[in-house]
Amino acid sequence: MRHLKTRTAALFAALALVAAVPAASVDAAPVASHQAVAAKTCSAGYTHANLSWGEKCLRAGQFCKKDANAEYHRYGYHCKRDGHLRRR
Repeated sequence: MRHLKTRTAALFAALALVAAVPAASVDAAPVASHQAVAAKTCSAGYTHANLSWGEKCLRAGQFCKKDANAEYHRYGYHCKRDGHLRRR
């Protein structure tokens, strides 16, 4: 009799596990479809830029990389000879 109870309990446990798997996969699907949000936001007066060396908030007067002018130009800035940004 004891062997029958153990088998019955194991059967119910297996059925509960099988029934729970589809419910878990249905709940997980909508979570995976959320879109990513920009990681960095800039204050007023700054321009958000995705540069090759990372995300930056650009503003006139900041230090800049003189050899990266093409990247700054995409966001409306120019790196002057003195190494500071200015609006184009």
